[in-house]
Amino acid sequence: MRRRTRRSYSSYGTRGPRKIWKILLGILIVIVLIAGWGAWKVFTPYQPDNTATAALAEAADAVKVSEQEHWVGFEPAKRNGAGVILYPGALVKPESYAPLARRLAEKGHHVIIAKMPLNLALTSPDLAGEVLKAYPKEAFVIGGHSLGGVIAARYAAAHPDQVKGVFFLASYPDNKGNLKDKNLPVISLLGSDDGVIKMESVQSGRAYLPANTLYFTVEGGNHAQFGSYGVQKGDNPAKISPAEQWNQTVSALQDWMKESVDSAPKKQ
Repeated sequence: MRRRTRRSYSSYGTRGPRKIWKILLGILIVIVLIAGWGAWKVFTPYQPDNTATAALAEAADAVKVSEQEHWVGFEPAKRNGAGVILYPGALVKPESYAPLARRLAEKGHHVIIAKMPLNLALTSPDLAGEVLKAYPKEAFVIGGHSLGGVIAARYAAAHPDQVKGVFFLASYPDNKGNLKDKNLPVISLLGSDDGVIKMESVQSGRAYLPANTLYFTVEGGNHAQFGSYGVQKGDNPAKISPAEQWNQTVSALQDWMKESVDSAPKKQ
């Protein structure tokens, strides 16, 4: 009769558990890789396209473009009206709004596009306070695109004496951004072909806006073309060019600021 060696007995007793642990480790690695890939897909921001990059780099005596740690500035050589603080939409790089900002600056408005950590305005809702401290002698309106507008409204609601007005680009306020009794001029702009924004949220958000809010529809405009970062998931194709949407937006904002902000009596 053959005698079983100590070595073969020991091997027989541990082979099963080792195999199970290898399988579990492999499964764990796969789960981590899938989760990492999913997070990368979810949190990868929309990047500025070539038009936005050109608007940042374009040399012009009328507008000076500067990049600070927490914002991108478009400063006109000759100011004409209130400055503009713009909070970007969720997961949209701030440089994507350069074409809109440059157009506003060419009309005389000092424009500040906020840089948000992780490209989410929720991460730094009070960044406007840093801008106001940096330019204490200037008056600013505040607003934003999509989620940026929601968060900008919250800042305005909490600091109504620090800003001169609020604007929404494909956006709306929530309860924390209630502007109904803040005595601030407000304008809301929405593309007629916006496929991203939920209209029920827009309608419910009107409960938090003052009665004299100005509503403006960009006919043929969509959600993404307030910026310049290409096609956004879920959006409808626009029926007008990006340049036409920016021009309509600038015209509406400028008229609103001229009539409701710049000519408004100073608060006592």
